[in-house]
Amino acid sequence: MRGPLLGSMGGAGGPLARTIRAKLTAALQPTHLEVRDDSPRHGGPPGAETHFGVLVVSGRFAGLPPLQRHRLVHEALRAELAGPLHALQVIARTPEQWQSDTHVPPPPPCLGGSKRERRRGDGGEAPGQQ
Repeated sequence: MRGPLLGSMGGAGGPLARTIRAKLTAALQPTHLEVRDDSPRHGGPPGAETHFGVLVVSGRFAGLPPLQRHRLVHEALRAELAGPLHALQVIARTPEQWQSDTHVPPPPPCLGGSKRERRRGDGGEAPGQQ
């Protein structure tokens, strides 16, 4: 995973990164876990810890479609997603999938701003106005 990688099955990181790692470990017993803090790419103040990417490899995902895997990750991080965690990229694989393909897609680009801000090329219309 690109960005500041905060370790596989442990490692450094800020308080939120450590909480994410601990909660995912407790809930999913991963065989491989990577937590990446993408916050600096999103223009927040240093140490903001608002945007993360996680790669979770767990036998708990066997037989589950991607949406259900993501739900398990989100459930483990419910409190964080309701509070300080603004964005979370999830890659959830079974050990067999990880063994056959360790390629990880790059994080999505930061588009900046908010949905309420007008961007060049959008015509400046509010939603529903055209």
